[in-house]
Parts: sequence; structure tokens; C-alpha cells
Amino acid sequence: MTVKNSTFNPKTDIQIIGAKLHNLKNISLTIPKNKLVVITGLSGSGKSTLAFDTLYAEGQRRYVESLSSYARQFLGRLDKPQVDQIKGIAPAIAIEQKVNSTNPRSTVGTTTEIYDYLKLLYARIGKTYSPTSGQEVKKDTVTDVINFIQALKEGTNVVLGSPLLVAEDRTFKQQLEILQQQGFQRVEVAGQMQKIENLIDFNFEPTDDMKVNLIIDRVTTQNDEDFYHRLADSVQTAFYEGKGELFLRNVDEESLHVFSNKFELDGIDFTEPNVHFFSFNNPFGACPTCEGYGKIVGVDADLVIPNKNLSIYEDAVVAWKGDKMSEWKNELIRHSDKLDFPIHKPYFELSEEQKDILWHGKDKWEGLDRFFQMLEENTYKIQYRVMLSRYRGKTICPTCKGKRLRKETDYVKIGGKSLSDLVNLPLDELQVFFKDLVLNEYDSAVAKRILLEIENRIEFLMNVGLSYLTINRTSNSLSGGESQRINLATSLGSSLVGSMYILDEPSIGLHSKDTESLIKVLKQLRDLGNTVIVVEHDEDIIRQADHIIDIGPEAGTYGGEVVFEGSFDELMKSNTLTADYFNHRKEIEVPKDRIKIKNSILIKGAREHNLKNIDVELPLNMLTVITGVSGSGKSTLIKDIATPALQRELGIYGNRIGDFESLEGDIKKVEAIEFIDQNPIGKSSRSNPVTYTKAYDDIRSLFAKQKLSKVRGYQPKHFSFNVDGGRCDECKGEGSITIEMQFMADVTLECEVCKGARFKKDILEIKFEGKNIADVLHMTVDDAIEFFNKHGETKVTDKLQALQDVGLGYVQLGQSSSTLSGGEAQRIKLASFLTKGTSSKKTLFIFDEPSTGLHFHDIKKLLASLRALIENGHSVWVIEHQPDIIKTADFIVDLGPLGGKHGGELVAMGTPEQIVKNEKSLTGKYLEEKLV
Repeated sequence: MTVKNSTFNPKTDIQIIGAKLHNLKNISLTIPKNKLVVITGLSGSGKSTLAFDTLYAEGQRRYVESLSSYARQFLGRLDKPQVDQIKGIAPAIAIEQKVNSTNPRSTVGTTTEIYDYLKLLYARIGKTYSPTSGQEVKKDTVTDVINFIQALKEGTNVVLGSPLLVAEDRTFKQQLEILQQQGFQRVEVAGQMQKIENLIDFNFEPTDDMKVNLIIDRVTTQNDEDFYHRLADSVQTAFYEGKGELFLRNVDEESLHVFSNKFELDGIDFTEPNVHFFSFNNPFGACPTCEGYGKIVGVDADLVIPNKNLSIYEDAVVAWKGDKMSEWKNELIRHSDKLDFPIHKPYFELSEEQKDILWHGKDKWEGLDRFFQMLEENTYKIQYRVMLSRYRGKTICPTCKGKRLRKETDYVKIGGKSLSDLVNLPLDELQVFFKDLVLNEYDSAVAKRILLEIENRIEFLMNVGLSYLTINRTSNSLSGGESQRINLATSLGSSLVGSMYILDEPSIGLHSKDTESLIKVLKQLRDLGNTVIVVEHDEDIIRQADHIIDIGPEAGTYGGEVVFEGSFDELMKSNTLTADYFNHRKEIEVPKDRIKIKNSILIKGAREHNLKNIDVELPLNMLTVITGVSGSGKSTLIKDIATPALQRELGIYGNRIGDFESLEGDIKKVEAIEFIDQNPIGKSSRSNPVTYTKAYDDIRSLFAKQKLSKVRGYQPKHFSFNVDGGRCDECKGEGSITIEMQFMADVTLECEVCKGARFKKDILEIKFEGKNIADVLHMTVDDAIEFFNKHGETKVTDKLQALQDVGLGYVQLGQSSSTLSGGEAQRIKLASFLTKGTSSKKTLFIFDEPSTGLHFHDIKKLLASLRALIENGHSVWVIEHQPDIIKTADFIVDLGPLGGKHGGELVAMGTPEQIVKNEKSLTGKYLEEKLV
């Protein structure tokens, strides 16, 4: 395709000429700078190849060229993107939908740098308060003493002194002699001034109760700068001689003022705040018990009391079952009156004080802690060791309560809150705290810039729909979409200008309400002076783009062309698949009849995380969609409660079950559960679609049957890249070698021995209808189906057909699982279930945002696959925000109304038509236009 804009200006445009990586068909195009550019098209059409593998890769390559010779030594082997030329490119920053970190120390606060600024804020203006008296701990300086003296009336007679301290290895007389040698002349004994030389002469020895002070200076105040400079030296000396203490006696008024430069109060020696004191990654600030992790391996309360609906009398504490251990339960029952402990009340209804009695004991009752201590003391007995291991798990640190910092940091406060208090506040409440914070003039001046950085970063996180997160939330517990939006907010916080940001579907995991805020953030990033390139399918973001690039016309070998470039108005006049759906020439149809509820699961009293003790009906044998704004509690309800609770009913034990009261309804109608999430399809990078769907077993057998294979004695295992035999010995069947680089991300290079083919030369000589095993693995699913059908190998095509049915015809058979998106991995799992045919077991399929990475056309295919499962007698539950999937649901469960503390309520239940009529439902508001 020729360049649309022939007049290229490197200041205003980025020009790509002849891009031909993967399925891109030698395309050329011009992208305007400092605009919001959306690249859209079918899944597998070549969008990511153009954005990440071509534009971003070239931007990174040019960046690395500017680095040290150490980094550049690898450039000779690094492949340039397969493109003739890219002009006008800017420094590139990629923000992908991958979870940032597996490091348990990484948190939302550290990733966004908010925590770094909070540490600095508390170190600079934090006030330390004594836990005993609640008084502020202050340390006097030389300036404080001088300011006090300057405030006195001119001509006031003042005595400056400090306690006389005798070193351990000296007598009182020896100490006096040394002081005399140092130039001191007087001491004060029991309030009377005495000359040091007189006391030495008389061999004076004070009694234990006699107070002796060293007189440092005697002055009459005057309005003279030199006088105060000299006096400052005397004050410094007084602090030194008194080991941090001095006194100032106003002789005229007979008043005494004591000053101390020690950081102590109420007999407690406090630590002076500094940045390291508030760092959980530093031994100086980290909780000594958990070393800053917030969790320890200890007794897991959820294992000890798995069913919180039971009372202590009903054996809620499973460790107290059996003749011997039940004595502990019986003892608590006997003491319950004195302890004021309700033995018949369900555990979840107990107050924090009552739970504290159960665990930590009170009066004669020693509690669960002592019970487990008894087990520890008897671990020489095998039965006690086994019992103890049964209740071990990762549990919140008992010392810091998960706050990660040592308890002394809680004494330092700003606005009445310690740093530990702030890290556990949701971002929306944290924002209110800083907006309402009142500081004195000095603290305001010191903290002005720090507060600006904190408030800006909180604002950015709020704008990308993450108001429900706390900054203590670990990075590895975030979804891919949340991680990406945190990266986006962090980029905004850095305020870079003149850069090229490339984002991979930032709308993932966002409700339509939150997408509006995201669009504002993208435009803000653009308005700073950056080029924002977004790979996206979301209708609202496409409508708001300054420039749209539509890649197609279809996917895989049928894609890779620029089918449209221009504004949204121009797109509406075009003839692409994207335009077809916007113009309603093609559409995802609303079902004429919704399936009526016959069987359903009832979850009562769901109260895990932010769920507010809700009762929810989840129908079976139909398409049930669970929706609501980000952070409303969807995943908690389905992933943390419903799924593990149903698995337990089926005898599957593994994941911890969230807090709820009871599971009721047609439980027996569910014979199997498949939770299909977006985790990679395999842990090894050698895992790929063709091995996951078991089609590779038939392909290997096919190659082993060829004449040359039989002559050489090859078996199916020789065509596997997972075991030694036929695979390349250099790269172990990976096709690439990973080189570790200091201070940079590891570099992956093509294997020089097999040139990426994965197999030994001899194995590649075996061919089936002119294709060797490497050629087959490089085929797309569409091409492979055509090839194997042509040669009558329907056994292979039957297993590949499901991949095509779920819209993955463009994926290569041997594509590494590490290169697949979360949405693609999820659809491969779905295809593997469809491949197995109609199971005799009635299965409940649970999907977590299956629309991820899908164009409207692909969503239509996905919905057909989900309906196929339902027609086969199975049930489908979907956690989803995509309006086109929601509108096709037979039943919707809408949670909200907002996220975090403001969510967790059941807003509405029913058909899409019923949800639209519910005024409280934000989902209904955005769904209305889809049902027209």
C-alpha cells in the first residue's frame, strides 16, 4: 500500500515504509505525532506486530545504540525489525497488559513512587508522639536556646550550665581536675556556686542525693550579634558536657529552663525520623518479624477455622476435634461466662474483642496461640508435627498486622495519621486526607513540592479507574489491566514530553463508566506533547481517537494490510469490518428469547473483601454475566467464593474459600467445574496451542510414519521439542537463546544452530507432502486446517477446528505461550474443551473477561462457542464489562454501585431489559443504547 500522506514532515509525522514482519504485507503508512492514534482490526490482523514488534522495537533499538559499548556488543546479533525504513520516530515507551512484578515486596505505592514521596514527607515533617503521654517528642537545638535567650529583656543576668557527669573510671576529684584543666572555673553544689579549685583543695566528695552542676558561662544579655555568636559556642559546649542536657537560670527572676537535644520523652528513647526508617525494604525500617513482607509462614486462621458460619460450640475450630484436643474447646466453654464469650454465636459474628479472646486468651484462658505453642513444644511426636503442618500457611504478620514497618514508625504522625494508616486507605480516601491536610507555615514550605507529587500521582490513579486500590496492595495480586493502568498513571507522573507511548488495550478490565476517565488520561498524555498509540477494540476509545488505523481485512495470512487510515468520520464512510459494526451493517444480535431460569446456585451472606453480606442467585444452563465497575467485587464473588465453594462440593480442595454464609440451590446439577482464566496455557515457553489441544500428538505420529522416518528408526518422540532426541541440542527446542544483560532486560536471540527451527538437521529432512515439522509449526491454524484437509488428515483438523471456531485461526501452531495475550490463552483453553466434544458430565464453565483482545467480529465467534457449550447442556458464567457480551446474556448480576469500599452491593439482577430499567445500575445506563 502506498503512503497516504505523500508530504512527509519528520517534525509532525512518523513514517513507516515497507513493514513486513510476521503477516504484515509490506505496508507503508504515516502516523501523525502528538495525536491519540488507535490501531484496530481483527485479532491476529497484525496490530500488535505493527505497534510493538515494528514501531516500539525500532524505537528501543535506536535507544540501545546510544548506550555503552557493553550493551552495544549484542547489537550485531539483534535483528532489526523487518521494515525498509522508519522516519521521524520518537523515544518509545511500551505499556503492556502484563502483571508488573512477581516480587512480593513490590506494591502499588512503590511502583507509582507514591510510597517514596510518603517516606520523604514523614521524614521531613513527621511529628513523633510518645505512646505513653501522647505528648510530642521534641529535640532542642542550639538555635532554640539562643532564640530563648534573645527573647529575654536586655540586661538580664543568665547562668548557663549542665549536669556534672563523672566518668565511670574516675573519682569526683579527678573529674574536677580535668574540668579545671579544660578551663572551667565553677560548679554548683546543692544550688550553691563553688570554685572548682576550692573543692579540689578540700577533697570534697558529694553525697548520692546531692545535685552537682557544671557552670559553663555567666552572661548579661545584650543586643549584639557577636555576643550571641560567642554564646552559641557556650551552648554547644553545655550540650556536649551534659551529654545532651543543659539548663538556663534567669538569675533576676529566679526561674530555671531545661533544654535537651536528646530525642526522648517519658523515659523512652525515640528514633529520629529519616527516609530509611519508613522503608520496609531496609532493615532499619522493616518489621523485624516479617522483614518487611507483611506476611509470615505461621498458623493460618482460615485453615484453623475454615467454616466461619459455625460457632465454637459447633466445632468451628477444626483443630479442637477428637477426644484429646476437644479438652481445649471444653475449657473455653467452662470459662465462657467469666470471659463473657458467646460460644453459640457464629465465628463471623464475633466482635474483634471476642476474636482476640479466642486467639490470644484472657485471665486463666490461654487461647489458640497457646494451643499451637503446645503443639510446637511437642513436635518430637509425629502426630503433633503432622497436626501442626495441617494449619501452616502464609498469614498476616502478628507484629505489624501486615503493615510491613516496625511498630516505632506508628509514633510518627502527620495530620493525626501514621504512615501505616495511610498505606491501607483506598486511594479515594487518601486523596481526601491530603486535600483536608492543614500544616503550619514552616511544614507547608518544606512539604509543598512533595505534596504536589503525591497528589498528582493519586489523581492519575483515580483517573484510570483505580480509586479502590490501597498503596499497600502487592503488585503481583493485580490483574493485567490494573498493572497496565498503573504503568500509565506512572508515565503521567513522570511528565515526559516528546515521547511515543504504545499501549496494549488499556480498556481491559474497565467498565464503560471508567473508560470515560481513561480517555481523559490518554488525551492528557497527548496534550503534554506525546504521541499516544493505542492498540484497541473499545468502541468509545475508537470514537475519541484523532487518527485511526484499521489493519485487516481479516486475520493471519488474510490480514496484514492497512485497510483504512483517517478520522472516525472517514472510518464510518469506509468499507472495513470495523466500520461494518459501527454502521450496524454487521452486528452482534440481541437474542430474541432469553433462556428462562430452571436451575440456579444461591450464594448467601457473601462478605469476603468488600462484599457487604449479599445474597446472589447464579442461574445454570444459560449465559450468566457478572458485571459492575472495576473493584465492585465481581472477582471476589466468583473466583474467591463461588468457584472454590462449588469445587469443595465436588471433593476438590485447593483454593481458600472466601467468607460467606451458605451455598444452596441446585448444587447437584454441577458435575464438573472449569475456571478458564487468562493465565498462560503452560509454564514452559515451549508450551503452545498445538500441544495444548493435543493435535501435536497426531502430527508427530504422522511424521513418524513417513518412509524415511521408518528407515532411520524415528519415533514420535523424535519430533517433540520437549525431550532430547530430535530437538536442537543448543537451544533445547526453544528456537531461541536468552542472554542475560546487566542493568537491562534480558535479550532473546534466534538460535544460531537451528536458526529458530527447533530441530536437528536430520529431523528436518523428514517431510510430509513437502513440509517438514518446522514448516508445520510455522503454519497458522487456518493454513494448517486447509493443508491437512487437502491430504485427508481429518484427525488433526478435528482438533484444530475448535481453535478456528473461537477466532484463533491466525495463531501459529508452534507459537510460544509466552507470546500469547491473556485473551488468546483463555480462548485456547476454551477450544481445548470444545475439542473434547460433549462431555457426559454437566460442566460449569467460568470465564474471566473473555472479550480481552477481541474485535466485534471475534466476539461474535466467541458467543457462538459459548452458546455451543450451553446447547450441549453445560452452564456458562462470565465476568465481563464488554457491552455486546452483556446484552446477549440470559441473566445479569450487577454489582456496585462503585468500587472498593463503595462497592460490594448487589445493585441489580435479571435480564438485560430488567437491568436497563434499574436507575441505580451504571451498567444499565450504558447498556440501554445496545438493546435498541
